[in-house]
Amino acid sequence: MPAAPSSPMPTTPFASGILDTLTRVPDPRARRGIRHRFPVILALALAGVCAGARSFTAIAEWVHDAPTAVLERVGVVGLAPSEFTIRRTLARVDATVLDQLIGAWAWLRSSVIDGRRVIEVDGKTLRGARDAAGCLTHLLAALDHSSGVVLGQLEVGAKTNEIPMLTDLLDPLDLTDAVVTADALHCQRATAEYIVARGGHYVFTVKNNQPSLRNRLKALPWTSIPVSSSGARRGHGRRERRTIKATEVAAGLGFPHATQVLQVRRTVTRRGRRTTRTSPPRYAITAETHTGRSTYCAPSDMRLCDFAGALPTPPRWKT
Repeated sequence: MPAAPSSPMPTTPFASGILDTLTRVPDPRARRGIRHRFPVILALALAGVCAGARSFTAIAEWVHDAPTAVLERVGVVGLAPSEFTIRRTLARVDATVLDQLIGAWAWLRSSVIDGRRVIEVDGKTLRGARDAAGCLTHLLAALDHSSGVVLGQLEVGAKTNEIPMLTDLLDPLDLTDAVVTADALHCQRATAEYIVARGGHYVFTVKNNQPSLRNRLKALPWTSIPVSSSGARRGHGRRERRTIKATEVAAGLGFPHATQVLQVRRTVTRRGRRTTRTSPPRYAITAETHTGRSTYCAPSDMRLCDFAGALPTPPRWKT
């Protein structure tokens, strides 16, 4: 379960392991009759899920089959907890606190790209998960761009959308000199102002939900701008090449703090049919301050999550 929007992430830094982190989660059980330590049950559930378990029964089966040495390392003394104990205990866990603690633990271990943290914001609808009203559960998550580790997540209610939830999601995170990437839905003026006010930078995809901005980007002299980066990959019987151009607009773009633009073109060559198809160019803007070398991180809906690196100094254009 995701954390509630109003719940702050623990700010006390800790460099302990995940087992020590789980001891910070409050035990919801009454003291009488306890046979298994609460952190041990959480650790077993975590290990089972990491091993591929997707249900309480599967977790209990993993625990039953795990070697004694593994169980002892997790902290099991004597008999391992049963499926009923695991199910009943996990159903009473304070999911908000657990999510915050694991998110804080992951944050301290997230990596940097070119000297900066890169945070990718993306929303997903969970398959098969429904709330009490029967609506599908939709989550908005902040992920470490390099490893894909979830740093925090919120449930998006049926009566709202991702846009106002993004600031709640990022509130517990330190955005100083970090780069936040998001898809076109979050290309909003208020969101851009929020990220920059907290000392961060953004990279937003621009689509038709910002028609005037997209038209300004499309009208730039792209034929005169050199290619900044190009990469190819193979798979599923096709070869896909992405070509990226970058430029700075000295006069600004009419969007808060946006001064640099990316154009991405994707060309797909299918091996069996021997056909080549070039998709229409996609655009992104960034509030990155140019310092000779610039870090660009493409949002997820540009299908370039694996691209984040230093590009050469982009040319400047006046509008």
